[in-house]
This record gives sequence, C-alpha cells and structure tokens, in this order.
Amino acid sequence: QVQLVESGGGLVQAGGSLRLSCAASGRTIDRYIMAWFRQAPGKEREFVAAIDWNGGTTYYTNSVKGRFTISRDNAKNTVYLQMSSLRPEDTAVYYCSPDPSRTGGFHTRPSWYDSWGQGTQVTVSS
Repeated sequence: QVQLVESGGGLVQAGGSLRLSCAASGRTIDRYIMAWFRQAPGKEREFVAAIDWNGGTTYYTNSVKGRFTISRDNAKNTVYLQMSSLRPEDTAVYYCSPDPSRTGGFHTRPSWYDSWGQGTQVTVSS
C-alpha cells in the first residue's frame, strides 16, 4: 500500500502562485499514472490533472489549462502541481493519487482511484 503526503498549500491572493508536492512512500510510483484531484467545501472531489509514468504526456481539466502544470520526479517518488494565476474558485483541498490500473489512458473519476493522502488546503482570497 502506498502512502501519500501532500504539501505546499496555503493562503494566497487571487493571481498568485503555489507549488504543491505529493511525496509517495511504501511503493515506487515510477510506473504509475499520477493524478491530482481537489475537493471544495460542499462539493464532490473533482479531477484536476494527470501525468503519465515518465512525464511525457499530461492531461488537465479545462478550468486549469494554461494555469496549472503537473510534473514528476521519479527519483524522488514525488509529483508536483505548479499553480499560477490562482482564482478564488480554485479554493479546495488538493489530493494526489496513483492510477491503480496501469493500463494506459487517463481516468478522471475519483472512484477509479483507491489511495489517498490527507490532502493540502489551498485557499485563494479575492
């Protein structure tokens, strides 16, 4: 079972930037597609971005395209989410998760994933 620790969240003004990290332990993630999700208060968890095993291909939900960048460092067993031009609607708890299937393609439904960390809170003030 993989353990995931998300960090890097905080309070930032609209237009600002944050870099989230997701450190994995207990299992190497270098052969897994990795994804970021977020959950705002009173809302369902939603897909944000995903990256393939070597970082060659990425996928984003429309609302973050051009503002967020997902990356990974397999040597550090860590995935990142660089967030820029932040908006109040980006406020949420952010989670990362490995795609358990390893069959290719990006899965965006949270129910597909089975490993979650505690998340990191991102709050964007207007």
